[in-house]
Amino acid sequence: MNKDYPTIALGTWSWGKGMAGGDQVFGNNVGVEELRPVFDEAIKNGLNLWDSAVVYGMGASETVLSSFTKECKREDVLISTKFTPQIADETAADPVAAMCESSLSRFGTDYIDMYWIHNPADVERWTPYLIPLVKSGKVRRVGVSNHNLAQIKRAEEILSAEGVHVSAVQNHYSLLYRSSEKAGILDYCKENGIDFWAYMVLEQGALSGKYDTQHPLPAGSQRGETYNPMLPQIEQLVSVMRVIGEKYGVSPAQVALAWAIAKGTTPIIGVTKVSQVQDAVKASQISLTADEIGRMEEAAEKTGVDTRGSWEMPMI
Repeated sequence: MNKDYPTIALGTWSWGKGMAGGDQVFGNNVGVEELRPVFDEAIKNGLNLWDSAVVYGMGASETVLSSFTKECKREDVLISTKFTPQIADETAADPVAAMCESSLSRFGTDYIDMYWIHNPADVERWTPYLIPLVKSGKVRRVGVSNHNLAQIKRAEEILSAEGVHVSAVQNHYSLLYRSSEKAGILDYCKENGIDFWAYMVLEQGALSGKYDTQHPLPAGSQRGETYNPMLPQIEQLVSVMRVIGEKYGVSPAQVALAWAIAKGTTPIIGVTKVSQVQDAVKASQISLTADEIGRMEEAAEKTGVDTRGSWEMPMI
């Protein structure tokens, strides 16, 4: 893991509203006013790694985040954002550079710390476009998201031929969805000095301990439609997480984060409240035992649920 990066990344998918934004996906509606104290609390605690994407609210997430990062010294914040092939400008000579320029403009900066290919729509087509971005200094590091092992290896071959390397992989990874581990991606990353960023560690709140069959996720939201039918199966896992959390004085959500860290990953935590930042800090200080990890993973396997997103291909 890159030692100059924090243990936890903070996600901004639910910041702002619009197409594929926080209001549609999460049932949220949070903007600059509500999020300013959240950002300030994170920076105060040394959590300065922020993950976004143009496709989150079609620029809305980046715009909200940039209103805070612009007030910081550039070297004091780490900005991670993404090229999403599905919204590429096909008329541009270099669609990846075009989308990157739109992010640079919104953030008011001349470089992005971590830039990703959001999904493997076409590894052969899109990966080479990362090379000039790195060589020009507009991007410091590059990564691939939602790629399987063969696609990660192919991306590395394409990049390394020009002296550039995959610095990180960002995939869906949680107690309920360990396909990247089972497919050997975590081992590959560890062996090759590649960071693994785990998104949806809390399964959009389903593993937070806040929701159960009596208290479902927000009706009418995409996450509610996805997870509410699974809550009966998930409850036993959350019960195990709650018991383990009581030993450390933390919530099931914090136990889920501590598990992801113990597995050698960098969890991306979506934050909209100051308390969530504080919880993340405490979670990063917990050291789970091998027995506790085993008990949770066993309970997770017994749920029998599949939380693979509609945008994801199978890892195995």
